[in-house]
Amino acid sequence: MALKATICKANLRIADIDRGYYADHALTLARHPSETDERMMVRLLAFAFHATQALRFGAGLSTDDEPDVWCKDLTGTIEQWIEVGLPDERRLRRACGRAQSVIVYAYGGHTVGLWWKQVGKLLSKQHNLSVYQLDATQTRALAAQADRTMQFDCNLQDGVLTLSQSALAQHDPLPIERQVLQRAERD
Repeated sequence: MALKATICKANLRIADIDRGYYADHALTLARHPSETDERMMVRLLAFAFHATQALRFGAGLSTDDEPDVWCKDLTGTIEQWIEVGLPDERRLRRACGRAQSVIVYAYGGHTVGLWWKQVGKLLSKQHNLSVYQLDATQTRALAAQADRTMQFDCNLQDGVLTLSQSALAQHDPLPIERQVLQRAERD
């Protein structure tokens, strides 16, 4: 018998001062049985960095044709394709051909450097691709806050996203910074 996904609920109160976007999002995340808390929380983090009313979680690990997070316009054109982890170079090139903007949130400590050394030069010609590295200490601290029900205040200013739990003050506010490995030309 196959294991089923774990359903998690997250309420995000987003104040993105950089983009002038202020909204509340009630989200449902399906955590694949093979997905870690850290990966699930990085997906949530990617959503918070790029939140819009049209942004959605993709099928993720269970489907090769969809990203972790994406945004389509009303005609079905993919505006943003967001991946987390260390995706395959061919997958990213295909995504760059399908979407207006492709964003990767790479995490995993020193393995990110090894991955980027292998694929960075191959992906440098993808002009609609942005790649960000997340600090392993920050993503592990974020994973420690994973729960079946979560509430976060997300404040984004000067490129730094500060997450704080709305309901419980058991965790200090967590600032998340992204290190740019590659920036899209239109970013």
